[in-house]
Amino acid sequence: MKLKGKVAIVTGGGRGLGKAIALAFAAEGADVVVVSRTISEVEGTAKEVQALGCRALPIKVDVSNKEEVKNMVDSATQQFGRLDILVNNAGVQPPIGPVIKNDPEEWLRTVTINLGGTFLCSRAVLPIMMKRRQGKIINLSGGGATSPRPYFTAYAASKAAVVRFTETLAEEVKEFNIQVNAIAPGAVNTRMLEEIIAAGEMAGERALAEAKRQKETGGTPPEKAADLAVLLASDESNGLTGRLISAVWDDWQGMARQVEGIMSSDLYTLRRVTPEDVIEGQGA
Repeated sequence: MKLKGKVAIVTGGGRGLGKAIALAFAAEGADVVVVSRTISEVEGTAKEVQALGCRALPIKVDVSNKEEVKNMVDSATQQFGRLDILVNNAGVQPPIGPVIKNDPEEWLRTVTINLGGTFLCSRAVLPIMMKRRQGKIINLSGGGATSPRPYFTAYAASKAAVVRFTETLAEEVKEFNIQVNAIAPGAVNTRMLEEIIAAGEMAGERALAEAKRQKETGGTPPEKAADLAVLLASDESNGLTGRLISAVWDDWQGMARQVEGIMSSDLYTLRRVTPEDVIEGQGA
């Protein structure tokens, strides 16, 4: 088992991708602290974790609330005596629509949850990981992180910021043997898909058509991103840090054998393409 004896916190673990990650971790032997704002959902996930033979601690937490995040980490360490992995999966999508029609408070609230929650949770676990000189932090990227996503500016901007936060934090804590990476999960069918369909024309013609098509075809199985999360949480990915990895498009199954090469390059990072890059690419 790849995560035997490890303890993980998974935010947004009550349903969808967060739940899939929590169960994938448990299947590999990890005890899981399951977190979300809806206690009934995390209690349901916790029962499934326990059915897999691992311990679980469900906690109701708003990741944008500093005190609740602190209490979450305190409860986790009191219950399990250690903390090895943090998955920052909790996130929201609205407002959907043109910027000029977005409610400013709702827009800023999305950034506070998606980016601020990732910061607060990471900040809360780091002293523990730094003291033990080991740890894994996995952040979830999303649509708009690497290319424009009109009508979803709050979500896109916050997720792009999460990726740059990932890269920057990875450099800060590298000396403590803490790896920080981000996952692009693909078009997983979650509550966010229903929000796009419900928004109708406010989501834009392209996004709405893609959402309807995704609902019909089933989208990307959440297990793909969950399996990638297991790899990034395990010792197999030691040394790999500051990267954004696509669960759908990247050949991550063999990544553990390529860590040195990846870390000596710009692979899986956000960077500006220069004219020289384009010329070199044409000449290749």
